[in-house]
Amino acid sequence: MKKIILIFVLFIIAIAGCKKGLEPVPYGSLTPANFPKSEGDFNLLTTGVYKLFTSKWGYSDGGVSGNLFFGVEYSNVFLNDYPTDLIAYFPEWGGFFDGFSKADFNFLKTLASNRNHLEKIRFITKVTQIINDIEKSEISDASKKQYTAEAKAARGSLMYYLLTMYGPVPVITDAGKIGTDEEKNMKRPARDAYVSVAAADLRFAADNLVKSPADYGRFNKGYALTMLARLYLNEKNWQKAEQAAREVVALGYSLAPSYASLFKAATEKNNETIWAVTCDPTANGNDDKTNMNAWSYYCFPANFPGNITSAGGRKLGGWASPAGAFTATWKFYDSFDPSDTRRALLVDQYAAVNSSGNPTGVNVTRASGMRGPVIAKYPDDDPTAFAGNDIPICRYSDVLLTLAEAINEQNGPTGEAQGYINQVRTRAGISNLTGADISSKDALRDAILRERGWELFFEGHRRIDLIRMNKWTSTLASVGKTASPGPALFPVPQYMLDLGMEQTPGY
Repeated sequence: MKKIILIFVLFIIAIAGCKKGLEPVPYGSLTPANFPKSEGDFNLLTTGVYKLFTSKWGYSDGGVSGNLFFGVEYSNVFLNDYPTDLIAYFPEWGGFFDGFSKADFNFLKTLASNRNHLEKIRFITKVTQIINDIEKSEISDASKKQYTAEAKAARGSLMYYLLTMYGPVPVITDAGKIGTDEEKNMKRPARDAYVSVAAADLRFAADNLVKSPADYGRFNKGYALTMLARLYLNEKNWQKAEQAAREVVALGYSLAPSYASLFKAATEKNNETIWAVTCDPTANGNDDKTNMNAWSYYCFPANFPGNITSAGGRKLGGWASPAGAFTATWKFYDSFDPSDTRRALLVDQYAAVNSSGNPTGVNVTRASGMRGPVIAKYPDDDPTAFAGNDIPICRYSDVLLTLAEAINEQNGPTGEAQGYINQVRTRAGISNLTGADISSKDALRDAILRERGWELFFEGHRRIDLIRMNKWTSTLASVGKTASPGPALFPVPQYMLDLGMEQTPGY
């Protein structure tokens, strides 16, 4: 399997900016002889690293196509929230909806390359080549550092996400190996070595990016530090996770007064959202267009009184019936304090509408057989084709909970650790932690896991959290799901095994 992508000839970049940030810029015939040369060329070249940090139906790059971490199908929410206690089993559509929602990953063994995130290995090689081109260029030192930092933020992030799915995977981070037999080497690297490279990339990015870049949507210092903290948290390197999280705190972020406002188009730019995928309500989800937010179609039942305007002018809900493809479990809903404002984004009853968008007089409730609360985290309040709500990937509340966890794992339930959690709880309108929740390190760990569920649901964290806290099997059993074999990671598909990659342990 080749990890290198085609050289940048007749190269048109589809990127993460859309209406509020980085705009796609088409240009004429380019060859290695005339591109990249100028600082503008390298700026444009670097923009290519954002291709996988978009929200579309999928991506195509150098003849390789696949799904995106922040799109819809096979996205971070599919991978990390769908299989857990947060979201109910959804059998109606079958296929990967069935497999992911019941936490049976065996179907991934026969997955084709165009559905497989292991194809991101190729893109990492491409980013390595971009980094090499930047480093050898004659552009200014300041631009060289900025562009290299953006590229390394992308590479380190991709390595982190692949690690959380498969464990260490074979990647090329040395440009000298591109075009050699090393591209065919599918042997997994040692975990420490793999993590060290990813951490070095994110560290370089954090040290050379600014907090607020001129172009909204580009990676920033807070993003790189948050991803670094996540990487160290995943490896249970508590000291370094604490260090990275403290650096984010020092940058001056704060919690937004209203939790719901974080996910609305009108208030998506705020001092809590560190980095988000920017979305356009007129997007169509195609690779060469701007980013979409299609979650209301997947979350709202077909008879839900939504605001998305259909071709006939009707106001309708989502695509699935009798329940949305993503529906919260009642167990998760019941775990909230009733006064918790975050629970308001889970709708426990609604007045049904027909296919014309007119009321039917039927009130859908838990008592009437409603499968679970409707996930309304992204309200369809700015719809044209899709909702225009940005999709937050890094938020300050996550950093506070990360810092609390790292402190607790080292020193137990200190007042400082409790204070960071209580900041998040205060914003949610609930009381501070007391009693049993702060009685021991184990107790506070459990409290943090619950808090992360309430705060970060439907943002693609849960499976990773459950693995880290050794709660995967027991938590799934609590909602009637049976975990796949293996440590909640995903199996390597057959086509990659044929190329020499080792199977994930447990499969």
